[in-house]
Amino acid sequence: MDTQQFLAEFGHIANAQGGISQLRQMIYQLAVTGSLTPRDNSSEDAGQLLSSIEQERQRLIRAKKYKRMLELESEPIRQPQGVKLPATWRWSRLLDVGEINPRNEATDDMLAAFVPMSGVPQLHKAPIVAETKRWSEIKKGYTHFANGDVILAKITPCFENGKAAAIEMLPGDVRIGAGTTELHVFRPIHAGVLPDYVYLFLRSPLFTVEGQANMTGTAGQRRIPTDYFATRAFPLPPTEEQARIVAKVDELMALCDQLEAQQQDRRKLQITLRQSSLQALASAQSPHELQESWQRLQASFGRLFSEPEDVRLFRDVLFDLALRGLLSPDSKLIPSNDSSDKDLSPLPNGWAWKTLSDLSEYITSGSRGWKAYMASVGDLFIRSQDIRQDALIFDSPAFVKLPDRVEGKRTLVRPGDLLLTITGGNVGRCAVVPELPNQAYVSQHVALIRLKEPSLSEFIHFWMINAFGGRAFLARYIYGDKPGLNLAQVGSVLIPAPPAPVVPEILRSLRRHQQLCDELAKQLGAKQDLAARLSTAAVTALTGISIKQEDEAPVKAPQTELIAPLRLGMSPDAKAQAPLATLLARHNGEMSARDLWQRFGGEIDAFYAQLKLEVAHGWIDDPTYVLDREAPDSPKKYPDGAQVAKMKVKVEA
Repeated sequence: MDTQQFLAEFGHIANAQGGISQLRQMIYQLAVTGSLTPRDNSSEDAGQLLSSIEQERQRLIRAKKYKRMLELESEPIRQPQGVKLPATWRWSRLLDVGEINPRNEATDDMLAAFVPMSGVPQLHKAPIVAETKRWSEIKKGYTHFANGDVILAKITPCFENGKAAAIEMLPGDVRIGAGTTELHVFRPIHAGVLPDYVYLFLRSPLFTVEGQANMTGTAGQRRIPTDYFATRAFPLPPTEEQARIVAKVDELMALCDQLEAQQQDRRKLQITLRQSSLQALASAQSPHELQESWQRLQASFGRLFSEPEDVRLFRDVLFDLALRGLLSPDSKLIPSNDSSDKDLSPLPNGWAWKTLSDLSEYITSGSRGWKAYMASVGDLFIRSQDIRQDALIFDSPAFVKLPDRVEGKRTLVRPGDLLLTITGGNVGRCAVVPELPNQAYVSQHVALIRLKEPSLSEFIHFWMINAFGGRAFLARYIYGDKPGLNLAQVGSVLIPAPPAPVVPEILRSLRRHQQLCDELAKQLGAKQDLAARLSTAAVTALTGISIKQEDEAPVKAPQTELIAPLRLGMSPDAKAQAPLATLLARHNGEMSARDLWQRFGGEIDAFYAQLKLEVAHGWIDDPTYVLDREAPDSPKKYPDGAQVAKMKVKVEA
């Protein structure tokens, strides 16, 4: 692919999933291989710069002010294949133009900067986040650095996420610092090697692609070896050209930021328009209103749906309409005769709003103490984690063997029963019991709903998994640090009960719409994948190095995990030290806590410390408080100093 072809396809590449990230990698790669800035007529040559650097290195060695790496110094430079540098550039190594992992000297009482992994940025040229401590507290057991150094996170996934920085403006008395041991440090020994240019090299695929291939250690603890950091072939331009390259990269990265912001604004507008269109569709009170709303949605359908996750709400709207009888062309709506609830939507003739208790023989749950009956074989034991993706899925089944004296008939399931999780992180999930190979009992964390009419089980299941149906009803009860439901709350769920003769046709309609929505989501996913592969192929063709997006390395999950999404609050100032809010801004203002943590990198404790800081500043909406029903109109409630509405957490069943 030549430059003209690339420009012709630029819109597709930039709008692809991860496309702007690919563009950033391309900019880094072109910058350090001499393809980003034009040559000037200067007679400056990097060979002269290397000679001057070597003279300075020898002087420092004689003065015993330079830490040598004798074994590595004798190794030849291994030039990358397929990369041809401009005539005035030279191949070198960081080891030859600076000092690797140097140490600092200062008096113990001096204030110095301390930087944990959470303070190392992963965005281009973002500032580090540091605090000050006495040098005596941090001089041992930590990595040393100073203003003018370049640092690189060496451990996965921080290295893959691009955590690095050219150090400047460290706080403290002596402009030095120490921090996490998971860093490599480069210190230039000559003014002709610009830290900002070295930073570009460490962020470029020329360094990172081979770096990932050379990592050592076990999964989750893989690191860039010191010898690779020190000896990877380093393309050195003349000093003036380094400065031009740095300025051009900064300019292009700012344009990428603008493009990213425009994409986020467009996505937010798309979401708003889609929600508005779907709300109008869901609020239709007659077939005529439904037709008008559908025509408006159809006119802009292609612009409103671009990602697979966009389809879920559309599917739920269709389910809601079908489950309330509105997709039947001859339905005639009548208002609810229940004056106690003005929010009940009108239903067709012959339909009625009924509670789940009205439609059930009984609603129960498992008994406590069944842990004593657990066995390696026997009858199935249904736990809350077995109910997911709207179905009963036994990935790691549990079994029980009941003694003859134990009565388990009440919690013995049969085909057509409904199951609902009532405690744990996935509370409110529903499944229909299929034909099972052997008997099965429910645990105390699962409600068993035995219907009077088993033919309604699939209909009610569709209602219970719908965002406008059972899930919306139960959401009023699910809050706090230990979300849960009691059986009375489960029984109070309101169901639009249809006449028996129309149930088969409604179910056929629901299955048909579910299939169509699944196909639409699949098509959008395939479109996304094709765009991503085009972006990767185009960038690879221009740079000569594959920078395929790798799956993030697995990381150890925290025992306590936020399940509420994290959302952007007030936008921080450009100079604010808000790495998490900046990441949220780059991802449409909302991410899961796990995803944000993995992109942030570093220890989980450091992540939560940074999250607490940014929440306190208002840059991230507070995710840790969910008001109970009697709470006042304020974000928190502390009667007598006690915290009532606590962090939403994932609790294993």
